Amino acid sequence: MKKFGALALDAVTSQGATYADVRVMDIRQRYLSTKNGETAQVRESESFGLGIRVIADGAWGFSSTDDLSRQGVLAAALRAVEIARASALAKKLDVQLAPESKIVDQWEGPCRIDPFLIPVSSCLDLMLKVDAELRKVKEITLAEVAMDFHRIDQLFLSSNGSEIQQIKNQTGTGFVATSFAGNEIQRRSYPNSFGGQYQTRGYELIEELDLLANAPRIAEEAAALHACDQCPAGERDIILGSSQVGLQIHESIGHPIELDRVLGTEANFAGMSFLTLDQLGSLKYASDIVNVVADATLAHGPGLGTFAYDDEGVPAHNTPIITSGLFTGYLTSRETAAAIGQERSNGSMRAEGWNRIPLIRMTNVSLLPGKGMLEDLVADTDDGIYMETNRSWSIDDRRYNFQFGTEIGWEIKNGRRTRMLKNPSYGGITTEFWNSCDAICGPEEWTLWGTPNCGKGQPQQTMGTGHGASPTRFRKVQVGVAYSK
Repeated sequence: MKKFGALALDAVTSQGATYADVRVMDIRQRYLSTKNGETAQVRESESFGLGIRVIADGAWGFSSTDDLSRQGVLAAALRAVEIARASALAKKLDVQLAPESKIVDQWEGPCRIDPFLIPVSSCLDLMLKVDAELRKVKEITLAEVAMDFHRIDQLFLSSNGSEIQQIKNQTGTGFVATSFAGNEIQRRSYPNSFGGQYQTRGYELIEELDLLANAPRIAEEAAALHACDQCPAGERDIILGSSQVGLQIHESIGHPIELDRVLGTEANFAGMSFLTLDQLGSLKYASDIVNVVADATLAHGPGLGTFAYDDEGVPAHNTPIITSGLFTGYLTSRETAAAIGQERSNGSMRAEGWNRIPLIRMTNVSLLPGKGMLEDLVADTDDGIYMETNRSWSIDDRRYNFQFGTEIGWEIKNGRRTRMLKNPSYGGITTEFWNSCDAICGPEEWTLWGTPNCGKGQPQQTMGTGHGASPTRFRKVQVGVAYSK
């Protein structure tokens, strides 16, 4: 890997590039799925190539190739310089980067059981057993199970002398039970919707989630939802399960703190942001008990946003985003940090693969835990609704007005869960919603969830992010908004 990267660096610097970095990546994926008692997909792929990013004449250029012959690498390197010089013709200002020191290091993420050493037949056997357990409930019309494994071996080289190798395994799994009756579809997912749970770990995650033991409960809930009452409409206190809080963080905190959106240099997929620069250090984003960090360090946990160095060679940071309710930090790159006068990037640049340029991406953007268990919080709620597992979401292109639906809910009366509710939904305005937060459960209820499918950029990049959260209560929220007449 090093010889390819060194060849590219030498080529671009000899052509006058004032800065350059190269990422050489070897990416392996295995994806397995089953559907209604049959194997649906068994897919394995490997991708090996390099991406070259340069500054020449004060502008960026990027090129990539999977032709790792000497001729192929040199052609890509020269193309990156040509693109930079063409871009310079339309530049407004020269690119300025916050300083970063030379780093030489190696890092490997946590992985107790290499998922690629587990036979495909063993994975499928477990998945089909889960499938069969789901379909024991006769109302289940569709049972789906999936496992997804990635291994990423990356070498980063830069013109300032950095040489960083990182290896990480990412594992994901989950299942969905869908019940169709009359003109209504209800579904329940475990351990989360939209792919399940993902972390930077090995096959041990699959074992810990105990898919088979949880299948009967999930199937029974999916079937039972048809006979439940509709979630009422109106103003109610709500408690959100931790995975739903994770998605709430992703959409209403994670995206608006991406500084490229704030500065208007990125708007694809999630729009821009209401968090203009004048609000840093002054906006009361949330209630006093809310503390949110963007933490890529392993000490925070093995999230999909966990690494040792970002794709600019910046060490992983723990950045306070909301501190006692006050907005205190953005996600930055070396370029955007310099643009707003900060001394250093907080290490948020990542790329999906060798053929994509790094962008500012969420790391592990997490709500720090409070205290107490979920049932304690329920007992402390007189009249509310507990909502669990995301089903749908919608938010405007400034990340300010939102509406979310969940798979299942329970009404709370006088401190006790009572009737199950179908089609729960809620909506609000980002800052009003977070300022209504008055209780967060403790570390015993805290989970670092993985979101594997966050899209950004053009060409699109799909990146994994992490969101740690505990069940959380919000007061006087509009509920039933998705189905109100």
